[in-house]
Amino acid sequence: MINILSLLIVGAALLLQGCSYAISSDVARTADRSITFDKFQAEPSSHKGKTVIFGGLIVQSRNVKTGMLIEIDQKELDYWGKPRRTVRSGGRFIVFQPRHLDVLVYAPGREITVAGEVAGTEEATYPLINAREIKLWPREKTAREHPTFLDPLNDPGTPQSKYGY
Repeated sequence: MINILSLLIVGAALLLQGCSYAISSDVARTADRSITFDKFQAEPSSHKGKTVIFGGLIVQSRNVKTGMLIEIDQKELDYWGKPRRTVRSGGRFIVFQPRHLDVLVYAPGREITVAGEVAGTEEATYPLINAREIKLWPREKTAREHPTFLDPLNDPGTPQSKYGY
């Protein structure tokens, strides 16, 4: 009886952990949810020092002397903090991570969620966030539009295959 109960408890804990928010609860509690991306982008200096949570697709990342800069195309976040797959974007922002990360891992097109403090603007172009926590989402496998079937009797070198007769 005790073994079944302990298995149920461990299973429930693992299930809940898999469905948790992208950012830890400690950091998420400190975030100011009243700051929308539009407000943040319009006047980043007026929100300086406040913690925000935004996400989107990585446009580019580059290592600098003091860490890494990640340029992100903002997307709306879903219930779990994952960027929604939509063409709509609020604009771009930059995240500063105070340690060097692999630019091949933090590559263009990857989905990312960031919690951090508003720091103003970077290079007088995009709003800047100093990262406190970053969630890089795993790449999802894309489904093919047209499935490929392998025909063992098909020889691509024959004229029938080449010209379709």
